[in-house]
Amino acid sequence: MILKRWDKLPDNLKRDEIRPYYDILRKKGFSLFFKRLFDIVVSFLMLVLLSPLFLILAVAIKIDSKGPVFYRQKRVTQYGKIFRIFKFRTMVNGADKKGALVTSKDDCRVTKVGKFIRKCRLDEVSQLIDVLRGTMTFVGTRPEVPKYVDAYSAEMLATLLLPAGVTSEAAIYFKDEDEILGRSSGNEDEIYVKEVLPRKMYYNLRSLKKVGVFRDIGVMFKTVFAVLGKKYVDKDAPDEIKRLPATEEQAQNATEQAETPLNETVGEASENNEKTQYVSAENAKETEEKI
Repeated sequence: MILKRWDKLPDNLKRDEIRPYYDILRKKGFSLFFKRLFDIVVSFLMLVLLSPLFLILAVAIKIDSKGPVFYRQKRVTQYGKIFRIFKFRTMVNGADKKGALVTSKDDCRVTKVGKFIRKCRLDEVSQLIDVLRGTMTFVGTRPEVPKYVDAYSAEMLATLLLPAGVTSEAAIYFKDEDEILGRSSGNEDEIYVKEVLPRKMYYNLRSLKKVGVFRDIGVMFKTVFAVLGKKYVDKDAPDEIKRLPATEEQAQNATEQAETPLNETVGEASENNEKTQYVSAENAKETEEKI
């Protein structure tokens, strides 16, 4: 995993808001190299060991509903590159054309087998293929569809400096985001962009400064425990990040009142919590000294 020179980055990534994150990653050349080596070795071994599970899931999906085994949706990864992700299909064929691009709790598009697969997070297992190919990494910002990437603030684009991830801190803390979106009364896309995405990006940007193989392993283990039912709460996160609409009425109010641009939403969280070391170049330099 090699980071491009600054002058070789896509134009939309050569921004002042991104430079502090780039400078930190640039100094982590060995960490990025071993991160990619870890991805290749572990994904290959896991694909071999889990091949029987792949076969079982494939058969169950085909028996349960019409359509392909894998859902190959377009997602965005490193440097803004578009790729088609490998996910075991858990919804009816063509579900993305029949509703929101995010899934809420009790979504009628989810199949019977799909409910079980999603509950156990087995739909993500097939992304081992993407990790081996290099379009994804084990730990990193979850890949979004182009529509949501278009809503990124300038700072959020820094997450595109590295490949998208199978799991992340944000994925752990927002493990039940489908329940949040399920209370949005048909406004899932809007609530996701205005309420959920900025909060997830708080963790994604924070994690970008702490890239390393051993940290990745820790996040992977936390992900397993989270899937098994353990609840994780980030006590250091500011209230603006922790607070989410708890009822359908609050979700509706959030839709009506959320007029603050995404970059301001994330920026305010930074100002209210010095521990995040979030936006300024000075804080980024302090982080470099600690790493």
